[in-house]
Amino acid sequence: MSWGSLRLRLVAGGVVAILIALTIAGAGLTLLFERHVTRSIGDDLDVYLKQLIAGIDVDAKGKLVVGRPPADPRFADPLSGLYWQVSDDGDQVLRSRSLWDTALDLPQDEPSPRELHRHVIAGPANARLLVSERRVLLTVGDRRVPVRVAVAADLARVSVAASQFARDLALALGLLGLVLAAATSVQVGLGLRPLDALRRGVADVRSGQRKHLPVDVPAEVKPLVEEVNNLIDAQEGEIERSRSRAADLAHGLKTPLAALAADVALLRQRGEQDIAQAIEAVADAMSRHVDRELARARARGTARLRGGTSTPLRPLVESLMLTLARTPAAQLLEFKTCITGEPSVPLDRADLAEVLGNLLENATRHARSRVRIGADATANPAITVEDDGPGIAPAERSRVLERGARLDERGEGAGLGLAIVQDVLSAYGWQLVLTESELGGLKAVIAPEGSGDPTATAG
Repeated sequence: MSWGSLRLRLVAGGVVAILIALTIAGAGLTLLFERHVTRSIGDDLDVYLKQLIAGIDVDAKGKLVVGRPPADPRFADPLSGLYWQVSDDGDQVLRSRSLWDTALDLPQDEPSPRELHRHVIAGPANARLLVSERRVLLTVGDRRVPVRVAVAADLARVSVAASQFARDLALALGLLGLVLAAATSVQVGLGLRPLDALRRGVADVRSGQRKHLPVDVPAEVKPLVEEVNNLIDAQEGEIERSRSRAADLAHGLKTPLAALAADVALLRQRGEQDIAQAIEAVADAMSRHVDRELARARARGTARLRGGTSTPLRPLVESLMLTLARTPAAQLLEFKTCITGEPSVPLDRADLAEVLGNLLENATRHARSRVRIGADATANPAITVEDDGPGIAPAERSRVLERGARLDERGEGAGLGLAIVQDVLSAYGWQLVLTESELGGLKAVIAPEGSGDPTATAG
């Protein structure tokens, strides 16, 4: 599948969009998870803070004491990541054993009593700490002493939890991305299916299986189908007009040609043999050209409109044989038919009759004793016409297929000429191949184009 493929572009675009969306979703979910964990730690700190405040007291000397510190054992484990600290507005500072020989460097802040403040500060070993603090008022003697109570937790556990969550999330999002990519591919395939049906419809129109594209298509494609069908109708009308003009021109020349033939007869009666022969040669050439162009115009028109045309081969060959058997050239020849089964050929009967009639006429004219026609019983059979005459040299085979060339120069017969046979076959997507016959003469093979070497399998 090349980059020029619309399917590849849509799938690639969908995959890129999925990757971007999943990346943003992953980052957003990780951030939300980190905030959730941080909020949970903050809630735990609030609990510890309440426990710590409940345990603060003043001894008989007016010193601060913590009678009941929070019960979490991490407060007693040095540098455990969970700390508390109590200080007054003087030089009294009480702290958990976990702080060891350090203290919390709280920011300058004056929270009002019962107001909870939170900060992120640098702690032991440059750790990031989340701090929850409150300011309480204790009575010492006859005065009220403000006390600052703080509990802190290391945010490294948040980073660790977020990293583990991100790894698990990446695996889940990766699997989700694969599922979405497969779904995108299926969706693109379903979306492009009408275009594939349209392509097959165009192929059917081109091959003559149908005249118009199917109109049962999605609304987005329907305007295109309608325009193409209108174009086909317009082209069909132009072809029909061209065929009519060609036929009118050809038939218009028939009368002058008939008049020339009458003049040739008069000239011969008067003894003007040279002039009569020259005029007759020109008139004969013009007549062949008119017949040729009429046959080509009709063949192209019927090929365009054939829409499933099929002609049984055996009855047509038998009819042509009966016609040829009445000609003088066929009286001393043996005709043999080697047709397997009852094959049909996807050509108009009149066009196939002119093609085979021309080939059989040429074979009859050049054969010494035998003419053979063969075909197999396949869907599109290769048809062979052979004779035991002198044949055509390999170097001359391409020349006789050129426009205006004849198999011989005697001017006998009223056939179309091999070049026009080839034109008629080309209108149907078939081809004419000339090769050497096993009988010793020429072997003409007609077969569908693209069917390989027709001489390798034909009768």
